[in-house]
Amino acid sequence: MKQIDETQPLERLRTFLETADLGEDGRLPPERELAEALGMGRAVLRKALATLQAQGVLWRHVGKGTFMGDRPIGTQADINALVQGTNPMEVMAARIAFEPEIARLAAGNATAAQLSELRSCAQKCRAATSWRQYEHWDNRLHRNLGEAAQNTLLLGLLDTLTAVRRAITWSRRRSHPDRPPRDHHSFGEHDVIVDAVAARDGPAAADAMRRHLRTVEQKLRESLGC
Repeated sequence: MKQIDETQPLERLRTFLETADLGEDGRLPPERELAEALGMGRAVLRKALATLQAQGVLWRHVGKGTFMGDRPIGTQADINALVQGTNPMEVMAARIAFEPEIARLAAGNATAAQLSELRSCAQKCRAATSWRQYEHWDNRLHRNLGEAAQNTLLLGLLDTLTAVRRAITWSRRRSHPDRPPRDHHSFGEHDVIVDAVAARDGPAAADAMRRHLRTVEQKLRESLGC
């Protein structure tokens, strides 16, 4: 009996996720619709979805669907309460206080595979043809840093912060409405962070992350007219 190459539907699904516009909540189309779009059976699709879920690329909510990214920590009611009680500038202040330490720990603990994944995410941010693609790979880069820190509790806190950040209405005005400009500040800043992590230089990684987030904060202030 001829064996089915399971890598083909998996790669087809990955390619779809890299280019699809999934909306603000990152929800995938229903299984039937997605299987038809990808030209595969639903059983094959479910296996590919399960693989990506195990890798942290997707998460599933029974009765609501499958979503890009990482499952939020805590209940949705908790996340909603945090969203209602905060604002974009508070979120940025929290990131600046928290994420440099994530980067410092990642410099000491990242595996070779995690370093390779960080470089891949930085490259895919550069290659993004839409803001949606860019934001997906930017989120993956920051989350991969959390994984590389090798601290389950800190990773859970990072996921909660990310869930709140993604749920807030930012209302940003962008000078390049379709995609990041070729000279977008984050490209070089991501490279500096990843290079410091690869060099096992914790203080430099933390400083690079802090400077990156300060730039994001300043751009957000300008966009919101703060």
